[in-house]
Amino acid sequence: MKAVELFAGAGGLGMGLSLAGFEPLAVVEWDKWACDTIRENQRRDYPLVRNWPLHGGDVRDFNWDSIPGGIDLVAGGPPCQPFSMGGRHGAHGDKRDMFPATVDIVRRLQPRAFIVENVKGLTRSSFANYFQYILLQLEFPEVTLRGNETWADHLKRLQEVKTSGGAHGTGLTYNVIPTLVNAANYGIPQKRERVFMVGFRADLGIEWSFPRATHSFDALLHAQWVTGAYWEKHRIARHSRPAIPAQLEKRVARLASEPPPSREKPWRTVRDALWDVPDPRARKRHGFLNHNFQDGARVYPGHTGSPLDLPAKTLKAGDHGVPGGENMMVRDDGTVRYFTVRESARLQTFPDGFVFHGSWTETMRQLGNAVPVALGRIVAASVAEQLAEAAIRVRASERRDERSQA
Repeated sequence: MKAVELFAGAGGLGMGLSLAGFEPLAVVEWDKWACDTIRENQRRDYPLVRNWPLHGGDVRDFNWDSIPGGIDLVAGGPPCQPFSMGGRHGAHGDKRDMFPATVDIVRRLQPRAFIVENVKGLTRSSFANYFQYILLQLEFPEVTLRGNETWADHLKRLQEVKTSGGAHGTGLTYNVIPTLVNAANYGIPQKRERVFMVGFRADLGIEWSFPRATHSFDALLHAQWVTGAYWEKHRIARHSRPAIPAQLEKRVARLASEPPPSREKPWRTVRDALWDVPDPRARKRHGFLNHNFQDGARVYPGHTGSPLDLPAKTLKAGDHGVPGGENMMVRDDGTVRYFTVRESARLQTFPDGFVFHGSWTETMRQLGNAVPVALGRIVAASVAEQLAEAAIRVRASERRDERSQA
């Protein structure tokens, strides 16, 4: 299946697409350091990005007429700063808002489906109208903004189209499913909440829902405090295990009195993700790429790091590196240190053989902005399955028509 990726960053979502079987016809990213990371891995002949047609530049300047018609997927995560909890929250008034460009590309290419990812902040009540505006533009991409029209007036017109059932001859339409997702519920060792907006062209008749969660906090608590299987797996003796946190005692007691969770696996923790990664200060050569110690980690109110026995807090990316002294691990003795680039890559489920280009600040920014590779694969594989089934239905209908005409 053919795809186009916008705002590719260091390649997290794109690698997930490749693992799900999509072949990119264009991979577009404006950031020099992120492009250098992809090119460095291409130079190293890394399989997942080896043949990516990478284009460094603004998606608005790319020649989209060069992309053949009939592509299967447009995917990307428009810059999140206009909506992030740590940004200036400018939304439509922020020049970094790339949702208009995303809608324009969907309108031009008319893909069978799209995957758009963004930060949880987009769903805040202060952005409610603009979030609805984004969704309606993606649903009716050919109902475009007029020259003298404000975005609020455009929203009103889109709402009228929606309530009329698209009776105004809107042409191209999509069934759009927005979902707020915690990556930890899908086996990512990080509590990372993101919004996925997945759309299928309405003429395909596809009914889709976001993949069911595979991991849970309750299953982790059961493995830690009911059976002890978690500690045994990590060879932590009973006398070295921490006490059950007071705020979780009642929850653990309830889990102990119920049948064990059967459908879901335990959340993956920092310890699970980094069990075989040595301390970056060890003198013995470890052979891990991008695994260098970074000094300066400290704790202060609101910035306390990630405990080893939970999924990591959301990895962050600020305009000037790691914001607020976060992206730290809390070790067994209570001290903290920054995650190395390789450890952060593990938490974002990048393969160990994938290298990151640039300084610690630049590489951490790439990682903080990335979609976890494994989560991208899960979403893309679900979309690919639906597109394949739709293609089979179309082909079966064509064969029936051919037989009836014979």
